[in-house]
Formats: sequence, C-alpha cells, structure tokens
Amino acid sequence: MGEFSIFHWMVVLAVILIFFGGKRIPEIMKGFGEGIRSFKEGMSGTSHTPAPPQVQAPPAAPAQPSSDEKK
Repeated sequence: MGEFSIFHWMVVLAVILIFFGGKRIPEIMKGFGEGIRSFKEGMSGTSHTPAPPQVQAPPAAPAQPSSDEKK
C-alpha cells in the first residue's frame, strides 16, 4: 500500500498535464530548477552570477573596388 508503482506515477503525470497543460510545464520546471540552484548556493555560501554577454564587433565593410579595375 505504501509503495508507488508505475501506474501511480502515470496518474500523477496525467493530473499535472491536466492542471498546467503542456506549454506551461517547461516554464514551471525551469523555475523549479532555478529555485533549487539558488537554495544550494545559499546553503554553500557561494554565489553564481552569469557572465555578462560578450559584445561582438560589427561585420567588416565590403572591400571597395580599386579604380585600376576595368569595367
């Protein structure tokens, strides 16, 4: 009676799908993962800050044809 079988887990997953829908579940799991990560960082006393985005140089301008070339 106290053990969970695969049938029990399938019922739990079906209920979650009914309540939240397929589109919201990834958002919920992402928030859940961030919360766990924050909790672990708080317990260990370290802080993980994401690296700032790198700025890429604009693409080089195309080379101008020289005046020596025949048209």
